[in-house]
Amino acid sequence: MAATSWLDDSVLPALPRWLEPIVAALRSITPEDLTKFLPPEEGGRPGAVLMLFGDDPGHGHDLLLIERSHDMRSHAGQPAFPGGAVDDGDATPVAAALREAREETGLDPSGVTVFATLPDLWLPPSGFVVTPVLAWWSTPSPVSVADPGEVASVHRVPIAELLDPANRVEVRHPIGYVGPGFEVHDLLVWGFTAGIIARLFDAAGWTIPWQPARQVDISL
Repeated sequence: MAATSWLDDSVLPALPRWLEPIVAALRSITPEDLTKFLPPEEGGRPGAVLMLFGDDPGHGHDLLLIERSHDMRSHAGQPAFPGGAVDDGDATPVAAALREAREETGLDPSGVTVFATLPDLWLPPSGFVVTPVLAWWSTPSPVSVADPGEVASVHRVPIAELLDPANRVEVRHPIGYVGPGFEVHDLLVWGFTAGIIARLFDAAGWTIPWQPARQVDISL
């Protein structure tokens, strides 16, 4: 997997103009801009997640998120991007992210235009080195829970709701971790997923100023 971000300039003309700030941010973003958890020199299981931007006729620009099954061994019940481990049959992390999204939500990958990857990031609790794959949902397909063993619910979350200061919180983990969070769709988005969303939106200049006065405690 690539340690640095990758951007496919050949598909950029097909993207909507509202994604231009995201594309501009990708040209200079570094792993340190996204997280303090950087991949180890060796080790770590390769994984990939799909950060899929779309347009919902009724709700505007959105992101596809899942709620992980509450019976999972790791990150149970936690909102996340579709994704998982890179399998031996996956040619690339991009292929893995699209396959996992199809298996989890029924997404049709033929309607997805991948335009970038973020730098590889370290997920210490599960030991994964994760490649976030960014894509434009050029031809949306129906999505729902396709694998109840892995997914509890599927959500197209409006970006406006993620940016709304009223939905922003700080999340406190029992180990002392404090990070960004979003209360949307009756979900608390936190951890790895919230960190990527918050910091990428910061880099794109989308973030609306908010006061991190409200804190939410995570119970394990």
